Amino acid sequence: MPEDHDWEAYKVPPTRTPVSERTTSVPNPVNFFQSAFSHVLDAPVTFVREWIERWQTKNKFYYYHQKFRRVPDLSQCLDGDYLCFYEAEAQWRRDRMVDQEIVEIVRERMAACKQREGPNQFQNCAKEMELLAQVTKAYQDRYGDLGYHGNARTCLMKQKHRMMEERKAAQ
Repeated sequence: MPEDHDWEAYKVPPTRTPVSERTTSVPNPVNFFQSAFSHVLDAPVTFVREWIERWQTKNKFYYYHQKFRRVPDLSQCLDGDYLCFYEAEAQWRRDRMVDQEIVEIVRERMAACKQREGPNQFQNCAKEMELLAQVTKAYQDRYGDLGYHGNARTCLMKQKHRMMEERKAAQ
């Protein structure tokens, strides 16, 4: 649109709001209350908030990923050390969630490859199929048959039983 408008060609419609005409010299009480509210309540709150924001911008902390330190495994905890049991359980749950996400990412890559390749998916997506098979087998070996209420202790017992069966099979 051009910068200079032809005001005669495009007339602005008249407004329907009547213009108030002051006929008294008494100040409006609404203006007084608005001013009092602004100075008594709004200004201190705004000042404190801006001060806090200035302080926080100096000490910037980025919340990208929370990093947890690795804790001892359940097999390394001493007898009766309930805090160690709790930390090992929390670590196991975090590891299980990470493994679930790894399986999900590999599965999504596989689906994207199948979608992209179409009829040639068996030739061109063989590497992704093999990776998905390895990841799901590893996840099933570690967490399979634990159910929804599985915990670190039952997972550790499952690993122990699997190792004992592999020893018996090797003999």
